[in-house]
Amino acid sequence: MPPLRGGAVEKVWFALGQEFARRGHEVTHYSRLCDGLPETEIIGGVRHVRVPGADTPSSLVRLKWRDLLYTRRVAKKLTRVAVVVTNTFWAPLVFSPRRHGPIWVHVQRYPKGQMLFYRRAARLQTVSRVIADAITRQAPSLAARVSVIPNPLPPLVAPATSVGRDPNLVLFVGRLHPEKGIELLLQAAVLARQTAPALRFCIVGPSETRFGGGGAGFRRRLDALAVPLGTAVEFTGPVFDEARLAAHYAHASVFAYPSLAARGEASPVAPLEALARGCPVVTSDLACFDDTIGTGPFAHRFDHTAPDAAARLAAVLVRVTTDRQAWASASVAAEARAHEFSIRRIAREYLAGFATLPS
Repeated sequence: MPPLRGGAVEKVWFALGQEFARRGHEVTHYSRLCDGLPETEIIGGVRHVRVPGADTPSSLVRLKWRDLLYTRRVAKKLTRVAVVVTNTFWAPLVFSPRRHGPIWVHVQRYPKGQMLFYRRAARLQTVSRVIADAITRQAPSLAARVSVIPNPLPPLVAPATSVGRDPNLVLFVGRLHPEKGIELLLQAAVLARQTAPALRFCIVGPSETRFGGGGAGFRRRLDALAVPLGTAVEFTGPVFDEARLAAHYAHASVFAYPSLAARGEASPVAPLEALARGCPVVTSDLACFDDTIGTGPFAHRFDHTAPDAAARLAAVLVRVTTDRQAWASASVAAEARAHEFSIRRIAREYLAGFATLPS
């Protein structure tokens, strides 16, 4: 914190913390010491305490070990508070409700059985109903502690450059990882351009494993799939600057998010940010999109499990970009939908939830 390396969870909680502080609450963020940031500072009324950590390794075993060491360092610094909100694997096991305060587990990924071990947690809160249902199935004895509060729309910043809308530009923003469906998007791009040759594609995000990407080998696979597209596709690499990212959203006509992570995604923030910029979204048919994106002229889905998934995605992209009259009304509706998830509204839901925890 602040989210200099991107990340939906980091971005959301950086904003929520400042909203809690604006409402008169004392807020402290514990995060990794890196990128030349000081060990402690105040940002937007929020106290930041940074603890030494490490980049994300490619090995899951090493990741969990490093995360355990980091969590134990945080536990030594953490004093008793009214509520401890955590998104890390080990914290519900390492932190003590008696010593540190009620533990609020914030779940942003599909659970993999670990919820059974989080019996000391006062609340298991997630951001979509599909994840809440999964938690309840895996830990039925904790069902009464499960709640759903959606991800908020992070505060919008002005685009870094003043650019007009490109009616032929399809945008993806996210980690370049196999679960995000980028290979499928590139295959669909080749097919879509057979019908709509003016279409162009912009892929924004990191492929490096330390940022959660699929690594160098996966990036080579993407480059190979992109060869038939030539200059019609651009890989920008990671864009963590919010103003530059805003310019990408404002320039695109359609936002594509063909995630394949049926047991991964909870409620991605990037599609919500696209809607806020008036950019209709095309997603795979995952249940995680039900709560936030919902239904409307701005939301388009395709069956990502079908044998001809790439062709189906291509057909949706062509239809959405070519019907400009429908696009115009969808753009207005998209902005209205996104603002239903304002920071102020979601912060109120969290504060109401915190008030129900044991003291």
